[in-house]
Amino acid sequence: MLVPLSWLRDYVAVDVPVEELADRLSISVAGVERIIQRGVPDLDGNLGLYRVGRVVQCEKHPNADRLQLCSVDVGEGEPRQIVCGAWNFGAGATVAVALPGAVLPDGRRLERAKLRGTVSDGMILSEQELELGTDHSGILVLAEPWDPGTPLGDVLPLGDTVIELETTPNRPDLLAVYGVGREVAALYDVELSPPPGAEPERAGDEPVDLTIEDFEGCPRYIGRLFRDVSMGESPPWLKARLAAAGMRSISNVVDVTNYVMHALGNPLHVFDFDTLAGGKIIVRRARKGEEFTSLDGVQRKLDQADLVIADAERAVAFAGIMGGLDTEVREETRNVLLEAANFEPLTILQSSERHSLRTEGSNRWEKGVDPYLAPVAATYATELIVELSGARWTGDLDVKGELPEPPEVPFRPERANRLLGLEIDPAAQLRTLEKLGFTPEGGSVRVPTWRMRDVTREADLVEEVGRFHLSEVPFTTARGEAGLLTRDQRFRRLVEEVLAGAGMSEAYTPTLVAEDPAPDAIRLPEPLSTDQAVLRTTLLNGLVDSARRNVDAGNESIALFEIARVYLPSGEPKPDEHWHLGAITEGGFFRAKGILETLYGALHVDLRPEPAQRPFLHPGKAARIDAGWLGELHPARLEGEWGVFELDLGELFTEVPERLVYEDVITYPALRQDLAFVVDEQVLAGALVEAAREAAGPELRDMRVFDVYRGGQISKGKKSIAFSVVFQSSERTLSDEDARELRERIVKTLAEHFGAELRA
Repeated sequence: MLVPLSWLRDYVAVDVPVEELADRLSISVAGVERIIQRGVPDLDGNLGLYRVGRVVQCEKHPNADRLQLCSVDVGEGEPRQIVCGAWNFGAGATVAVALPGAVLPDGRRLERAKLRGTVSDGMILSEQELELGTDHSGILVLAEPWDPGTPLGDVLPLGDTVIELETTPNRPDLLAVYGVGREVAALYDVELSPPPGAEPERAGDEPVDLTIEDFEGCPRYIGRLFRDVSMGESPPWLKARLAAAGMRSISNVVDVTNYVMHALGNPLHVFDFDTLAGGKIIVRRARKGEEFTSLDGVQRKLDQADLVIADAERAVAFAGIMGGLDTEVREETRNVLLEAANFEPLTILQSSERHSLRTEGSNRWEKGVDPYLAPVAATYATELIVELSGARWTGDLDVKGELPEPPEVPFRPERANRLLGLEIDPAAQLRTLEKLGFTPEGGSVRVPTWRMRDVTREADLVEEVGRFHLSEVPFTTARGEAGLLTRDQRFRRLVEEVLAGAGMSEAYTPTLVAEDPAPDAIRLPEPLSTDQAVLRTTLLNGLVDSARRNVDAGNESIALFEIARVYLPSGEPKPDEHWHLGAITEGGFFRAKGILETLYGALHVDLRPEPAQRPFLHPGKAARIDAGWLGELHPARLEGEWGVFELDLGELFTEVPERLVYEDVITYPALRQDLAFVVDEQVLAGALVEAAREAAGPELRDMRVFDVYRGGQISKGKKSIAFSVVFQSSERTLSDEDARELRERIVKTLAEHFGAELRA
């Protein structure tokens, strides 16, 4: 939810730093995602360089067919010469001008410049350049004849600060600037203005033919008829508000519906009245086999469970989701029917999911809009439509079924204090509730209609009080025993510490991906987008994408790991979830293998890689290990040498010993020798080491590969593997004869089992 501060301050007079307001909202109302600065930067002297200009003269640029050479009066006595590429204005037009030195919304500083050999001493601005809208096809022509030199900030909303809130599904009232204003008024104990809007004078009493066939799906429907509508552009202030709220301007009448929805939270819709067969509106369920074309141009086959708005002949709109193409208001529209209704949440949610169609309206309806809000929204929209389009309001009808009564919930301030662990004055508790729209009635509280779905019991009221007194909660140590981590949780933390110590950074990548290499990966039946359609079965793809972004950003020494769940098909509706560790690092196979050796050593598990083939790994640099795989990423996936591995942590942790047995430090000296064996190409070094340990027993303390050689005197199909061997006894000093005997046992065993020939 985007909340422009200028809009918020229309309803609540709060003048505090935006950072402070954001902090208090985050603590007591909803999380603040970010603070956005829009429009012209409010720098020292910058706003003074934006002025109203009057075009004195226009002529074609002498050196460019597509440019105009304009003389513009900006209130300095002598006009300024400005080169402009737009042609939608002429002499006498009132325009917006930025003078040299001005900092533009995109951060550029405007300089006096030469364009095709002619000096341009400023810029005539479009609405896009001021971030008032998206139109950049022509410059912004001001409707009123403002005096040249008037500060542009006195005429247009040049800049605004926008707070982006992350609202929760149980708070649809926060999907409205006025709803956020109510919370701010309670936070700062200031007055909240009455809801905006005042009924204009009626210009007729035409009947509105309106029928609700399904009061369960549509408890209320208000239809208002307007004649002699003049369709056109919205004024700059309205375009700016919509742009700041993340919506694009379409036309004055349509913009009013979006503006009122964002202001109050009740979605609205407008029909071209002359396109409604029989001039009727019928709210009903779709007929079998019924179709209609929605505003996005898609012909949709309706389900009989879909709630629709129909005329005398066919469905013309998805109730609460999207209107129809045949009845949309256009430039030639002269008569408009306004819809201000209330729809049952589950019906809208199911239709939205069934047709994979989510809109600003459906997002609000599926969370539950106040059924008593429709007439307030209708009043405000009526005022703005009449004001901005010159329309005559000639017809009105409000049809409603049995609307729910606001519940009355018992409330005991002393009980609230016990639950919260605070001592809050009962009068202060009730005052907080009253600021939020609750009405104390003896020993209970009447819940406002916009919170009926959310507040249903005394504990909910206690929560309402408590969230406004969180700053008073003392810092104390919890009593009793703290919860203990499980074995797997302790090991996961150890893995994080080891990898961070190895120089890696932790990454977080999306659970939902566009595609997955597993052919049976679980695909969502109704994905939010094509980029979030499949539950991942591997962490590799997300880590490769993260590494690529770091490369593109110019970062060096990239080493990333992630510990997260993957989702494997189980044959059941619920997937089989596994904790995986994935990693990617510059430096290729041996860098990744070194990190794994460090990790396995910390867990006291033997690392036994075996050659393997995987399509995404470099041929000859891929290995299988008990809990997963290790290798070098195929260069087709990412340019450069990248070591990668992925482990199933559940499988890895089963290999971790339950307890470690202490061994005394051996004080007797060690004997070191090098042994090299010629073996068949397919023989693994790890297999040789295991056989040697079995042959020599505990006095073989260590045996490590330090060289692998092929070619030369080594026959084709063979390889030479050289080992560094350490002999040591915990009971005595080994003699050369002891070492010779151990060596011979190893040579004999490897020859018998693998046909190994001793080279040295």
